[in-house]
Amino acid sequence: MFKKPKMIVFQAVMISVILGVACGSPLKSPIFRSLARPPTRVGVPQVRSDDVSAVVLSRTDDVRPDGFDTSLETSNSIRGAASGDAYGNIHGSFGWVSPEGVPVSLTYVADENGYQPQGDALPTPPPVPIEIQRALAYIAAHPPAPEGQIVRKTIFG
Repeated sequence: MFKKPKMIVFQAVMISVILGVACGSPLKSPIFRSLARPPTRVGVPQVRSDDVSAVVLSRTDDVRPDGFDTSLETSNSIRGAASGDAYGNIHGSFGWVSPEGVPVSLTYVADENGYQPQGDALPTPPPVPIEIQRALAYIAAHPPAPEGQIVRKTIFG
């Protein structure tokens, strides 16, 4: 009436093997192949050949107790120069030629006021709207009352 435990274990193992083979076999249906995503192409940045083989044309480094001077120029038109003093103030410039062939140049100062770059390649903020300019002029012309002083204005003056 009841099966032996070894027979039950054998049947369970056989069912597991059959299900494993059935689930693990590749599907030959074209429906599932069409649902697969095509391979994604990853873009590799293009590097100009002169950038790959660029060499240093000149480099100077002069480090002194009262500051430093350094400069660099490469064969692919990258250049930079910087000078610094004993107080940590640095000013310099650097530049390169863009992929479009346009020379890009930046100058900078780094001192107690922070890093201050200047150049045509830097983004600029949009102009301040005229309404905001008027509001700022009004605020400057009508400063607020000092703290603690109550200003009472009535409609009837």
